Amino acid sequence: MPNPIKPDCSVVTTCAYCGVGCGFKAETRNGRIVRMAPWKQGKANHGHSCIKGRFAYQYNDHPDRVRTPLLRDSIEDAWRPASWEEAFAHVASRFRSIQSSNGRKSIGAVSSSRCTNEEIFLVQKFARAVLGNNNIDNCARICHSPTQFGLTSTVGWGAASQHFDSVLQADVIMVIGANPTEGHPVFGSMMKRRVRQGATLIVIDPRRTETVRSPHCAADIHLAIRPGTNVAILNSLAHVVVRERLYDESFVKARCEFSEFEPWAALVGSDRYAPEVVGPLAGVAPDDIRRAARLYAAGPRSTVYYGLGVTEHSQGSTGVMCLGNLALACGMYGREGVGVNPLRGQGNVQGGSCLGSWPHVFSGYRFVTDPETRASFEKEWGVSLDAEPGLRLPNMFDAAVAGAFKGMYIMGEDPVQSDPNQQHVIAALKSMECVVLHDLFLNETSKYAHVFLPGSSSLEKDGTFTNAERRVSRVRKVVEPPAGYQDWEVTVKLMNAMGYPVVYADPAEILDEIARLSPAYRGMSFKLIDRVGSAQWPCDENAPEGTEVLHRERFPRANGRGTFMLTEYVPTRERVSEQYPLLLTTGRILTQYNVGTQTRRTPNSRWHPEDLLDIHAEDAAIRGIKDGDWVTVTSRFGQTELRARLSTRVNPGVVYTTFHHVASKANAVTSDLSDWATNCPEYKVTAVEVLRVIAPQGRAAATPVQVHEPAMGTTA
Repeated sequence: MPNPIKPDCSVVTTCAYCGVGCGFKAETRNGRIVRMAPWKQGKANHGHSCIKGRFAYQYNDHPDRVRTPLLRDSIEDAWRPASWEEAFAHVASRFRSIQSSNGRKSIGAVSSSRCTNEEIFLVQKFARAVLGNNNIDNCARICHSPTQFGLTSTVGWGAASQHFDSVLQADVIMVIGANPTEGHPVFGSMMKRRVRQGATLIVIDPRRTETVRSPHCAADIHLAIRPGTNVAILNSLAHVVVRERLYDESFVKARCEFSEFEPWAALVGSDRYAPEVVGPLAGVAPDDIRRAARLYAAGPRSTVYYGLGVTEHSQGSTGVMCLGNLALACGMYGREGVGVNPLRGQGNVQGGSCLGSWPHVFSGYRFVTDPETRASFEKEWGVSLDAEPGLRLPNMFDAAVAGAFKGMYIMGEDPVQSDPNQQHVIAALKSMECVVLHDLFLNETSKYAHVFLPGSSSLEKDGTFTNAERRVSRVRKVVEPPAGYQDWEVTVKLMNAMGYPVVYADPAEILDEIARLSPAYRGMSFKLIDRVGSAQWPCDENAPEGTEVLHRERFPRANGRGTFMLTEYVPTRERVSEQYPLLLTTGRILTQYNVGTQTRRTPNSRWHPEDLLDIHAEDAAIRGIKDGDWVTVTSRFGQTELRARLSTRVNPGVVYTTFHHVASKANAVTSDLSDWATNCPEYKVTAVEVLRVIAPQGRAAATPVQVHEPAMGTTA
């Protein structure tokens, strides 16, 4: 049906939802968005889109938008409106006072993957050049920080080795811990197209997702593993590769450190990783492990796509290393149709990683401890910089509870709803003297904030995003920001108020600064992107229009070789027990986005009005639970209430929910365990008990649009 409202203007921009980064033509009439039309020249989506990017834009002018700064002295007080000038002066005064009394390291900052590269860069610059410390982190801490650590350890860069179109040349596609059909639907559609053309699909996931089976596409092998056994199952695949000598010896000797390959091969080749041992542990058939390993190794072009089901574990970094090891052993790097590729969950979470929002590295993954690197930033910024890595986000919360951390600037994040062990996060925020939240809407975190700075959405600003395939694309202002400022302007004015004079005419100048300080972005500019449409880093004198496939001739490590990391399986400490006999795992759904800040304020909520708990019929029958009943979900860390949905997508002993609605409080029950290397939370494995209740306590029991599980092959 044609749109009855005829647009009078259109602007090409980039979707901010998932990591695909689709190009869109945003069409407006009288300064109001009336349609989002997929842009046919978009290199990430080729004119395709999902129902979030296409339809979920009405949050932009929703009545809940905060349009003026808000202040209060105590979280017990009511908010009072303030001018921008008063707000900037207030924040500067409070932050200076806190640092004067508690030291310069008593404050930190958090950047947002919903913001542009330029804004992310400015927030880390604010922490380092203005606050004088390295207490800066971003939401990748709780999702893909193991990607950065694990892939950097094995191949040198923590990013996708291919462009999305490369999947169309793959012979074998392995998807582990991801459901691209719902989480990254435009890429998922392309992947299924290749499967229909004859590629073999291997899925490793505790659930029977849409990626496992949907119309005209089904996985050849589905390893429905028990949550928490990723490393065991990947080592078992490697066991078959080593024992049956399926590895590519010529590639390993030519492109890798062979001295590191041998101890790795001895580890994974040991009897304890034999499929007959790991199969019963992981809950899968040993023969299926062998078949999957043989198919992947045979290729000849095999590629891996993975998501949070790999990273959000106590061995998240180890799991990523397993994938790097396996691809190196089988020679699956440096060509089209091969590689290891993280499917990033948010539109600019790759940019958050690249642009310095880590406490130990500047933009371009250059270490703060390196004197030469630090000197280059000091020369550009005109200040001395701290040589000591700062606090990670979980450490900031820990330090706040301990009384040593007193203030935080949070741009575009809602840690109370999104971070694990919710009560601990709340206690930390309550302990701080000045929490500054910069966002579109009042949210769960704003309940514990002292200053609220109204933000601008991606539809109201200029800049760039870096998607999951390292593609840097333009974000262009479609409509005016309701509060008057784009987010980058707010951060700049805050820097100025703190006594650090800096001036940018526009975000193009910020990207130019990024290019001067970040080798992989050296050739990036608005001018280049406007000319070629988008470009993948590294973009430099050797690749002036970007790089689609990495690692063709050498790996970005000191000696140019890939290396093998030892990946011993260490079971999580989060175990089922008589009191908590089920394992809870979490994930996303097609129609909603993360904690729902935007999508819940659009008609998309008609498709998913509440989060449901999927439970197998056997587990439900034992507990007297029927489809649609309210249940309590209780763990060692907390309790919440959800409506149950009998499901064939989870195995007995496993329950599953999404986390898009505030009332669900999924993170009130999640574990406080985290990845050994990066502190990424173990969202995917929490021991719980589920019990039927007569009526929910403290939340409306509205009838949802749909309780019964959709048939396999349909879109929920």
